[in-house]
Amino acid sequence: MHPFRPAYPVYPPAHPALLTTPERVNAAPDYTGRGVVMAFIDSGFYEHPDIAGRVLAHVDCTTDDFSEHPQAVPAIESYVWHGQMSSVIAAGDGRLSGGKYRGIASSSHLVLIKVSSPDNAIKEADILRGFQWLLAHHRRYAIRVVNVSVGGDYPALKAEHPLHQAVQALAAQGVTCVIAAGNRGEAHLLPPASAAEAIIVGGYNDMNTLDRHRWQPYHSNYGVAHDLSHKPDVVAPAIWVAAPILPVSAVAREARWLGTLLNGHPAAALETLLQEGQADLHLTPEMVQHRGENLYHKLEHRLHELKLIDPHYQHVEGTSVAAPIVSAVVAQLLEIDPALTPAQIAVVLRRAGRHIAGIPPHKQGAGALDALRAVQFVLRLRDSKIYYLSQSNGKHNHAS
Repeated sequence: MHPFRPAYPVYPPAHPALLTTPERVNAAPDYTGRGVVMAFIDSGFYEHPDIAGRVLAHVDCTTDDFSEHPQAVPAIESYVWHGQMSSVIAAGDGRLSGGKYRGIASSSHLVLIKVSSPDNAIKEADILRGFQWLLAHHRRYAIRVVNVSVGGDYPALKAEHPLHQAVQALAAQGVTCVIAAGNRGEAHLLPPASAAEAIIVGGYNDMNTLDRHRWQPYHSNYGVAHDLSHKPDVVAPAIWVAAPILPVSAVAREARWLGTLLNGHPAAALETLLQEGQADLHLTPEMVQHRGENLYHKLEHRLHELKLIDPHYQHVEGTSVAAPIVSAVVAQLLEIDPALTPAQIAVVLRRAGRHIAGIPPHKQGAGALDALRAVQFVLRLRDSKIYYLSQSNGKHNHAS
């Protein structure tokens, strides 16, 4: 058998590798969200090893009877994967990849807020319950940024919409709301993505390369907020992004074997691997014994179908992916200067955007976020404040 093709774009002669999230947005490695608490509102969560030990609370808002737990209620269901994905993309330490696939805010602490209804659906009323808990308790946990990778029911441009009002109230109390724009490529935004005070994140396709000439549009939503301001504010990578596979799942059992095939095992080791993993891989003894092109194509097809990178990670897509990347950069900025307001953070992110050729301005906002530019801008602002404060104190002391 010849080597298995990766399940993502590669450009020979470079070594076939998936770009890490920090590489994609030019993130400053010295800032990892230390001292910052991030909240995530999502369908459900699994405390993956990459965030273990940094989750302050699991909050269940599936009904009006809110509850908080120090650990997640054990559940391996499909609805917990989405929240695991968003939280680990932003804040995972990449433990299962030797640190390679870490999030930008890998030192932050997390509060995970489950908002799906008892039948695992997500409606505006469900999202609102998550916001209501956050409004009541964000000070207790010192939450400064909330990532929302779920959307509402219908377009709405009334400022009085409950989700718009919730975002406005959180922003007024110092909580930056980062919200996914949606993935239909349509010219309307569903609440809370139509909240004026939120940072709305669209997506682009970087084709797994830093060569900006290869970058392409992504089918993310766009439009106006309730105050008629244009959204999204910025765009971030929305495809080919590394995320953890849900542990103790059927996919994880397959990935345990399939992921190793990307390492180019010699024939003898490959045969042993296939014999040991044939049950998880749904192979018959005959298929393993008489290896050939049909088996090769079956395995490669499954590698691509599951979007595998290695035995523990796969690549994912959607503005649900782009939003937590931006949330993690917000955590970097707050680590540098905790006094930043949500409005100031939004200005910084927009100023740090870089226009992408070939994508209309109304679909990309300020452009692709350059995380390093955002950090450098805040560092200059912080140092200027320190300088002027020290000068002011010096003059005051001298006069006294």
